[in-house]
Amino acid sequence: MQAPFWRVKGEERVALERDFHAVIAGCAAVGIFMIVVPLVDNGRLENAEQEDMLITFFESITGYFNSNGMKVAFESDFAPGELSRFIGRRDPISFGINYDIGNSAALGFDPAEEIACYGGRIINVHIKDRLLAGPTVPLGTGSADMKTVFTSLAKAGYDGNYILQTARATDGDHAGVLSRYRDMTIDWLTHYAA
Repeated sequence: MQAPFWRVKGEERVALERDFHAVIAGCAAVGIFMIVVPLVDNGRLENAEQEDMLITFFESITGYFNSNGMKVAFESDFAPGELSRFIGRRDPISFGINYDIGNSAALGFDPAEEIACYGGRIINVHIKDRLLAGPTVPLGTGSADMKTVFTSLAKAGYDGNYILQTARATDGDHAGVLSRYRDMTIDWLTHYAA
């Protein structure tokens, strides 16, 4: 897997930045207004130099995002205070957080603490369940505290997207399992986010 532009240097970085520009131009052309940038796994920020490189690049294209009504949602594995610090350095008009419920559960983060730290900057939510330090599992069978998540998001005033990024069906009935996960999500929203 190729590293993202903030993890490489020289001509490779220039080429990857050019590719990113092409992607966002394509998104703008077809009306996609939000781009999730994963700062996890291979895209994780490992040092201040990489963070500065990322910031410099995105600051250079903030005008483009603003003029096209686009936003970047950073998905990160930073601890709550660190993610609050990071997003606090970004323009809130163009930059927010993609909150992944399952990834946070796998890292052992307290959703009430996370959302209290940066809930006002969450602009997209991935609904997923994972085991602590483990893989994605069917919704409701992992470590995610859905009641606390949805209650905290409602308290923070979140009214954005909820994207199912769930475990696949084990029996091949993908439409059936997605329908069940959709219904579970609606139930959580009805009971906990009201």
